[in-house]
Amino acid sequence: MNEFSTTEVRSSEQGNVLFLILIAVALFAALSYAVTQSTRSGGGASDNETGLINSAQLTQYPAGVRTAVVRMIIGGTDVNSIEFNPPSNFQASSTSVGVFHPTAGGATYATAPVEIMDPADGNTGGAWTFNAENQINFIGTSDGGGPTPATAEVIAFLPGITQSVCQRINTELGLPANSPTESGVDITTLMDDANPGICDPTCNGGTIGGDVTTLDGQPYGCFQQPAGTYIYYHVLVER
Repeated sequence: MNEFSTTEVRSSEQGNVLFLILIAVALFAALSYAVTQSTRSGGGASDNETGLINSAQLTQYPAGVRTAVVRMIIGGTDVNSIEFNPPSNFQASSTSVGVFHPTAGGATYATAPVEIMDPADGNTGGAWTFNAENQINFIGTSDGGGPTPATAEVIAFLPGITQSVCQRINTELGLPANSPTESGVDITTLMDDANPGICDPTCNGGTIGGDVTTLDGQPYGCFQQPAGTYIYYHVLVER
């Protein structure tokens, strides 16, 4: 009786093992089929995921720079004196008012991923521009007029991103995917030791939200210039 029971148990165990093996084979086959179908689909899901990653990288970097600037201001640095000189162009003043200098702001200087830049727009290196020559309509004390030394915001600009990334950003922010066109915005002047202060002596830029109302009160987003260049902007200091 004991021998029969042992044989019966062993047969049952062998049957269970075989069943588990068959399940594993079936699951592996299903996984292989799913991967094959995903590959054949042209990578649409992968492209969508890449777009999300790129847009996240784009919005997170200026947020980190903003933190450094706010920390400097809280520590007593006058917003009119901060400088965005890159490490390759540090000056004597950078040690106390340089956003990217380790003894001052301590922010990391970085460029945008090449994958999100449009080679036709010239900014293939993904360089950011930081200045205080423009304002956002109805942010801070801006009331719909042109920027003044009292109302101009400190803004980070990344000109030359691809249209698809621009559309993705606005979609994620709940803005129309078709990027609004804004003219007169200064995206080239760098707020550094050579161009210190806010709108010094006058504001060279314009008002984001001045041509269309889509970006009114929007601290970050994407717009295009009349020539078709797409620009991401991110307010660092509202005024």
